[in-house]
Parts: sequence; structure tokens; C-alpha cells
Amino acid sequence: MAGRIEDYALIGDGRTAALVGRDGSIDWLCWPRFDASALFARLLGTEEHGFWKLAPVAEQAKQSWRYRTGSLVLDTYHTTREGEVRVTDYMPAGDGSHLIRLVEGLKGRVAMRMDLAVRFDYGSAVPWVSRNELGDLRAISGPHKVILRTHAPLRGAGKTTISEFTIHEGESVWFVLSYGASHCEDPPPIEPRKVLADTNRFWREWSDNCASGTPWDEMLKRSLLTLKALIYRPTGGIVAAPTTSLPEDLGGVRNWDYRFCWLRDSTFTLMALMDSGFIEEARAWRDWLLRAVAGSPEQAHILYGIAGERLLPEIELAWLPGYEGSRPVRIGNAAIEQFQLDVYGELFDALFQARQRGMRGDKDGWRVGRAIMKHLETAWREPDEGIWEVRGGRRHFVHSKVMAWVAFDRAIRAHTEEESPQAPVGLWRRIRDEIHAEVCEKGFDRQLNSFVQSYGAKALDASLLLIAHVGFLPQDDPRVIGTVEAVEKHLMRDGFVLRYETEGSRVDGLPGGEGAFLPCTFWYADNLIGLGRCDEARAIIERLIGICNDLGLVSEEYDVKRKRLVGNYPQAFTHVALVNTILNYSRATSPKATRGTAEAAGGDDEDDTSSLSPATALPL
Repeated sequence: MAGRIEDYALIGDGRTAALVGRDGSIDWLCWPRFDASALFARLLGTEEHGFWKLAPVAEQAKQSWRYRTGSLVLDTYHTTREGEVRVTDYMPAGDGSHLIRLVEGLKGRVAMRMDLAVRFDYGSAVPWVSRNELGDLRAISGPHKVILRTHAPLRGAGKTTISEFTIHEGESVWFVLSYGASHCEDPPPIEPRKVLADTNRFWREWSDNCASGTPWDEMLKRSLLTLKALIYRPTGGIVAAPTTSLPEDLGGVRNWDYRFCWLRDSTFTLMALMDSGFIEEARAWRDWLLRAVAGSPEQAHILYGIAGERLLPEIELAWLPGYEGSRPVRIGNAAIEQFQLDVYGELFDALFQARQRGMRGDKDGWRVGRAIMKHLETAWREPDEGIWEVRGGRRHFVHSKVMAWVAFDRAIRAHTEEESPQAPVGLWRRIRDEIHAEVCEKGFDRQLNSFVQSYGAKALDASLLLIAHVGFLPQDDPRVIGTVEAVEKHLMRDGFVLRYETEGSRVDGLPGGEGAFLPCTFWYADNLIGLGRCDEARAIIERLIGICNDLGLVSEEYDVKRKRLVGNYPQAFTHVALVNTILNYSRATSPKATRGTAEAAGGDDEDDTSSLSPATALPL
């Protein structure tokens, strides 16, 4: 069986990523893209579904590991009674698709064993294995091919390739696995040590530009490195996670494919990148957003493929037993067909925040924005599936309506006569004010003294913690304070905030429960910062950092009862929330200062263009 989720490290090359277990086994790798089929899928099954293990023969070996400073190069140290070795795992960020494992003897001698079982198409396809004219091992199945190059001895055992060797102090052995299309020439060989130096330099030079001066600089840099590793470099798209179907509830059915790009994450991601000093990556993400949503506004989706693909059919893989028996294993994501009103607000806010930070838009952006706003003029009245992509039917979710308000607010504030002389700003103001009044009337429960999940409901929802962040109401508004207190009382579990109550709820249409969705706890900390409760916020931040693994990686959720990470891993949204909250704390100002407007309540706008300099006007 696979290890615990927190017992995996991440390595990547800007096109895909692999999960390396603490025990030396690579149990997840999709090649050549994040969303390609996996050739190592033990993470969701057994060894029969593909893995690549490199470790000492001795069963009592001790392990420790760490990333090289400011890098995604992973060093794992194995110590036995007879000696110590270091295994270095890395994926070059240049051309080609390679995964390199370098073994170096540090002390004495250590008997090592390598087991390689390639299983293409998520563990379902056993390849035809042969040797090429140079003696390299070649494995082919359908369109896929991998080449294994090494000077170590190799032998076959059943359907697994094995290498057994003893390494002494000062010696080294390397294994290079390279991917290519089966109809093409074999991938050319590479020089492992030169590539190691180049790879380490690539990550170091990038991370050296990271913002600093916070109480948690090391964690901030590691989260940003993780986020960088989840960017598909050719397009700028950012996957939510490199995995599929790691369960939100161990043994349950809440298992989803996260190897795609969500519009929901757009504003948070842009702010994290730009405020941390990474303008190029933020611009690439902004450009990806504009390409993805281009077209008919009625056909806009909540998520897209890493190149902007819109056809992502959800399929269940019956041959995989799932992580710790969590079935079904899914690829693709049916949520792409859902209507989520909030994504329009995220899109407009992302573009607005980019322009606020000096990123100029392109000349086509305004026409795209106008078309979307035209659609939203009527669409905002419709129920939707909401930020959590529920499968229990559409509702009038309060967060969705708030984000519709954000879309109109940002469009108004971005308007200039020169760039958009025909924009119906007066109409947008009326709609914005109507939404605000409706949410305050139908979305606030006076008995609870809190906003609620949907109109007329009594249930709470952690997304309500974003009301002040986006400027819908000031942080010190009594209704916001009441909502924060209600979330504390009803959704807090052992210091972690749930998205909403799943037990006994019909809202999401799914059985069972789930862990605490970690970004929600960061949002709670952001509210405490905004309310001046910085000591409490710091304690929460440190507790959240404390559940990251010893490499600084964290998943989507945390199982409070089992005290384990759950959900897809590592999760971009969680790392983004961590970055933004650390920066918010360090500024010691309310998050609304960067996302919203203090005068937003009631729509008394200071939204005429005279209040914005030309540098902050957004050409949508």
C-alpha cells in the first residue's frame, strides 16, 4: 500500500510532477503533462499499478530527507549499520522529460536495491520491455515509451526490473528515466551531474527573488516553490494539485481529479505571486485566464485544462482500488459542467488586482469583459452550485451573490471614458447596489447574527469569511464580526475551520464527511488580523504550519480525528492561502485593504474614474 500522504515529497520540471515516498518509492508520475495518464499509480493502488523504488536492502535503515536550499532537488539520506548513502531525486526544468535518481556513498558501504515497474495508463497497461542498440532498457505501450539508462546491473523478475548493487564511500550510481512518444526516436541521453547543477541553479535563482522579512520566511519560500512547481510552464496554467482522487474522507467517495486549473483560485494566486515578487508568473497566469474564458460568456466554465481545454469528462477507473480503499478513482472532473456564479467575481477581481499592481492589460480585454458583464446582468439572479461545487442541486449561495457584486464593483472601478466610452456604468451601479441590498436582506440571519450559506438557510459556510476580504462590508461591520463569531462557534473543530457541516446535510449530495478544508482556517486568521487580533492569528498560522510535513508540503484538508493530511497533495490553493496570510500578518493590515473598499457597504461608491489613476484603470 502507499504511504501516508504526508510521507511524500514533490519534484517537478514545470510540465509535470512526481511524488517520492519517504521509503524511496516514487508512487505517482504522469508523463509528459500533469494531466497525462500515470505510469506510476501505486499511490492509488498497489505495486501492480506501477512504482519505482530505490532504497537500502536492510529493513532497519533510518531515513531523513530535505530539499536543497531554495530548490526542488530532493536529498534522502539512508543510514544502515554498515554505512550511509544519499539518494538525490530531481527532474530537469529544461527540454525533454527526465527523472534522475543519483545514489552516492557517504560512509562505509550500503547494499542497495532498485525496483522498477512501469504501468502505463494508470496502472492498466504492462509495457513491452526490450533493449535498444545501446543496451538501454526500453518500455513501450501504445503511444508511450520510457528509456532507463544506468551503468548498474539490471535483471528482470516477473514484470519488474531489478538492480542490486553495493555502494561504497565515494562511489556513485545513477539512474535516468526518460519519456518519449513511442513512434519517435529514443530521447537523447543526458549528463546527470551537469543537469543536477543546472536544475539546482534554476530553482535557486528563481527563489532568491522571493519576498522576505516575515516571521516565516522559510515556509513562505517553500510554499512559493511548490506553487512554481505546479505551473505548467508552456501556458502559465496552474494546476490545483498534481494528483487525482486522494480522498477528502479516508475510505469514502469524495475523491476528485485536481490536475486542472480553477478560476476560483485566480485572485488569491495572482496576489500571492505578485506580492511575493514573481511578476512573470503572475502575468502568465493572467494571460492564461484571458485565453481560457475567451468566447461566449454563457459557455464559461469554472475550471479548464492546463492549456485551456474545455472537454474534461469524468471517468471512474474500476481497476484501481483507491488510496486506502477510497473509491471510486476518478479522472476528469464533472464539475466543469456546473454553473458557479462566483467565478465571474474572481475573474474580474484578479484582473483588477493585477492592474492595481501595475500589470497593463491588452487591447482585447475590454471586449471580453463587456461581453461577460452583459451576460452577468441577468445571470446573477440565478441559483448555482457555489464555490464548493455541490452535487445536491443549485441554491442561491450567499458567497456566489457576493462575488457577483465583486464583478460589478471591479468593472465600475476599472471603467474610464477613454477606454470604454460605451460602458453602461449607471446600469452596473444599480445592479451592484441591488445585489448588495438583496444579500444583506436575504443572506443575513438576525437570530444567528451571521450571514448564512444560502438564502433562507440556517447553515453556515466558511466562504462567508471572505465578505470583508473582497470589500463587500468593512471588517469592523457588526454583521461581519457576528459571522466570524458564528463560524468560530459552529464550524471550528480542534482549531480548524470546516467548509460547512457535511454530517446530516443534503447540500453537497454526497455521503460521509470530510476533513477541515485548510484555506478556510487561513481565511479565519485573515479576519483576526483585520480585527486587530494578531496574537491569535499568529497562533493559528503557526498551528497550520505545524501540520505541514517536514518538507513544508501540505494537502487540501486535514483529518482532525486521525491527525492526518487528506485530499489532493500538495494543494496549490492551501499554499497560496498560506502565502497570502503570512504576507497579511506581516503587513498587519486587513486583507480588505488589498482586495476591497472600505466604503463598499450600501454601494456609496467612490467608483468614478476620478478616484483612480490611469495606472489603476483596468481595460477589461
